[in-house]
Amino acid sequence: MEGALHTFGPTLVDILAWVGTLTFAVSGALIAVEKRFDLVGIIVLAGVTAVGGGSIRDIVVGSLPPQVFRNEPILWAIFGVSLLVWWISRQLGSGRLNPYLERPIYYLDTLGLGLFAALGAERGLAFGLGFWGTVFAGTISGVGGGILRDVLAGEVPGILYRNRDLYASAAAGGAIVVFLLYPLSPDLALLIGALTTIALRLSSRWLGLRLPTPR
Repeated sequence: MEGALHTFGPTLVDILAWVGTLTFAVSGALIAVEKRFDLVGIIVLAGVTAVGGGSIRDIVVGSLPPQVFRNEPILWAIFGVSLLVWWISRQLGSGRLNPYLERPIYYLDTLGLGLFAALGAERGLAFGLGFWGTVFAGTISGVGGGILRDVLAGEVPGILYRNRDLYASAAAGGAIVVFLLYPLSPDLALLIGALTTIALRLSSRWLGLRLPTPR
């Protein structure tokens, strides 16, 4: 999460950060439901997914404590989202809900990936990082929460074995776009960078593209 709302209203960075954070929170909570976690487990997995990547990014660029922990409204919003997902799962029954979770989780994860890759790259540029530093900040911001989520959910992090679509590569692509376009228009760079990551991931699945793996 990128920072508190400014005195004169939210910037594009603020808006995208809220959307990305809550998107990741919902995806983490849904995976917790799928794994049949209890209420605390749902809150923890939602929180880690939502703030993990941004926190790692802030540690990398030297912004301490991470911005999200200085933003009480977004932390309460993550908590509220967790409770809402838990309540819905209780009403519908996780057994009935689970068969329908894969697609929503995928698209929410993709949206969060795109937004946080762009925001992470913007954060790297704000701290004076060069090309590779910016790309790393964008990539880790996008995938960091998912890595922590997978570990806590008892899964091998998907970034290590993706064979159906691009993930970290898609985040890196979006970060590169932000780096290239930022001098022209910061807001446009954020939007196109996020859309680039989303498009790369979705198209790679539809087209069956993937990185080389051992035979």
